[in-house]
Amino acid sequence: MKAIFSVAAAAMALPAVALAKQSGEIPPQTPNPDAPRYNIVYIMTDDHTAQMLSAYDTRYAHTPNLDRLAQNNGVKFNNSFVANSLSGPSRACMITGKHSHGNGFYDNESGRPFDGSQPTFPKYLQSVGYNTALFGKWHLISNPTGFDTWRIVPEQGDYYNPRFINQDGSRSVEHGYLTNLITDYSLDWLENGRDKSKPFALLIHHKAQHRNWMADTCNLKLYEDKTFPLPENFFDDYEGRPAAEAAEMRIASPHDMDIVYDLKMLSTDSTKNTRLTKTYEAFVGRMDPEQRKAWDDFYNPIIKEFYDSKLEGKELAEWKFQRYIRDYLKTLKSLDDNVGRVLDYLEEHNLMDSTLVVYTSDQGFYMGEHGWFDKRFMYEESLNTPLLMHLPKGLNANGEINEMVQNIDYAPTFMEIAGANIPADIHGKSILPILRGEHPDNWRDAIYYHYYEYPAEHCVKRHYGVRTDRYKLMHFYNDIDRWELYDLQEDPTEMHNIYGQEGTEEITRMLRKRLHELQEEYDDPIRFKYPIKEN
Repeated sequence: MKAIFSVAAAAMALPAVALAKQSGEIPPQTPNPDAPRYNIVYIMTDDHTAQMLSAYDTRYAHTPNLDRLAQNNGVKFNNSFVANSLSGPSRACMITGKHSHGNGFYDNESGRPFDGSQPTFPKYLQSVGYNTALFGKWHLISNPTGFDTWRIVPEQGDYYNPRFINQDGSRSVEHGYLTNLITDYSLDWLENGRDKSKPFALLIHHKAQHRNWMADTCNLKLYEDKTFPLPENFFDDYEGRPAAEAAEMRIASPHDMDIVYDLKMLSTDSTKNTRLTKTYEAFVGRMDPEQRKAWDDFYNPIIKEFYDSKLEGKELAEWKFQRYIRDYLKTLKSLDDNVGRVLDYLEEHNLMDSTLVVYTSDQGFYMGEHGWFDKRFMYEESLNTPLLMHLPKGLNANGEINEMVQNIDYAPTFMEIAGANIPADIHGKSILPILRGEHPDNWRDAIYYHYYEYPAEHCVKRHYGVRTDRYKLMHFYNDIDRWELYDLQEDPTEMHNIYGQEGTEEITRMLRKRLHELQEEYDDPIRFKYPIKEN
């Protein structure tokens, strides 16, 4: 992992207001003597969706190492959701245990940094004697706090020869493929960097599976012999759903899914350049000569065949879908291999019995459903996120778990495991009782969601909503005032908005009431600006 170059930290300097706020610390606590005090390895990816993980769905992906987590002493959550389906906000929800309005980080576009002085679960773990570390994607603008050791990528990160922001304030560029490097740093910390007299919490945050799905050169030829099935609603016409129709996430659209940036069809003919060609050229420009040769040797014949074929209409849309799925799966292969490296290390060093291993993503993602890629909406594919756990000795849950959980639940769970006090203002609920094999009678019957980033890339309207085990009610607001209601039992792909239809009056009234109750419970100020009136 030879560094290509290093630069001074000045370029990374945070806004003065952000620096001024990052001074608060959690006072030392006496750990709860009844807490299990397990080690925690939390692996989080970006835009990895449940339908592309074979523990959930075998149509597309084969992920044997990820599947290991749910086997033997493991669990798979079937109803795992996010609070705001967007990278930075989702990470803020995860680390604070609070919805976006509670932690102050609403979107990726405003440029406002995450307030690192606020309570976060790593700080609470430190306060009860845990050794904490973070490697990989952070995406919260301000530098991490609450970690004894950290090394992050700026913004989204680079797949090839990536830049890193180091804890000492310097920057460096390391040679290699990012998924491998993040794992290298994590394993090196486990072996050489941590205080082995303390329990530890290690956060491994990957860029994968984020756009634009640049696979490692060793995996470029995978899946080229496979044709993947189109989702049934790939050619959705968005009838009755104007917010969905307005979104710019369509695989078929030359503006939305870029033929060069997303699908690597870089031509020497400048007339074929797109709005994102220069961005793509910067990405492949990071490669060394050997990497670039392998890349070009693979893609150049595909590029020639593509432009010679002059595809149009549905034929072009279906071709783009196949390339998208193949690139996504190739990137996923590296991720799965590296999760296997982490599990192998824990097994070889006899740490599995004392370590909770969590795998999830910052949100789900569309793999052609509704004709889309990306996330943001409260529809199932992006609201839902995979959640697999290997359980240490003493936690007796096994197999599939159906209780509804959210990413705001991770923080209180880790706090309870460590024996730290859970703050009264936290929004999430500890799932430790569920991991013990219990099914609490007072567990939540609904989840709350709120998305804020509009106007912005992909043009997804602001909305909030409630989801129960069967129904979902959503309100699009701001520059639009539209409600959507779905019966997930009768319409699991959410194609038919039944809001306002005869016979839905009572369920609509109940859902609006439950939505208002959740807004009050979490103290979301949106309820004052857009009050929910009972019909």
